[in-house]
Amino acid sequence: MSARTRIQRLSGREINPYLPDLARLRIQVFREYPYLYEGSSDYEERYLKTYASVPESVMVLVWDNDHVVGASSGLPLVAEPPEVIAPFVTQGYEPGRLFYYGESVLLPAYRKAGLGKRFFEEREVHARALNRFDTVCFCAVKRPADHPRRPVDYMPLDDFWKRRGFVKHPELRTTFSWRDVGEPVETPKPMAFWLKALL
Repeated sequence: MSARTRIQRLSGREINPYLPDLARLRIQVFREYPYLYEGSSDYEERYLKTYASVPESVMVLVWDNDHVVGASSGLPLVAEPPEVIAPFVTQGYEPGRLFYYGESVLLPAYRKAGLGKRFFEEREVHARALNRFDTVCFCAVKRPADHPRRPVDYMPLDDFWKRRGFVKHPELRTTFSWRDVGEPVETPKPMAFWLKALL
């Protein structure tokens, strides 16, 4: 993190003014592998309004002067759609006790400077302060190792997540559907869940 960048943590309606910036940022970053996401501003702004409508949500922004260059989101699991909640119910979890980390996006020029770690720290501080969650969780897309668009230098984030205290739970399974870059229709993608106890 350089002297010109700063962190801002927002919740609920405080997020509203930044929806267009966040939508553009998500579309740009998620075009990269492994998501290869072909997004639209209209869809992204509708999706992000969920965070603005939930008072207990969190959005961590990274600013470089007056530009948003990174963001990381979270909200109570019960505010997520059924395909996110259902795996936990099936496995006997109480959804009301889980806080769900959404996505983290950061422009390439700002990576490898500790901001990814800061995203996890800021969201955990927020979840703990709410004082009603005993677990934080997130999910990530599972692409095959031989995926044709996998960059030669691609490094999975599993070790980074493990260092943050997260454990992969293969028994929790779901799929999300989206349109990959250059593809004509949406296709389902398997998602892997990672959990961390708030002790």
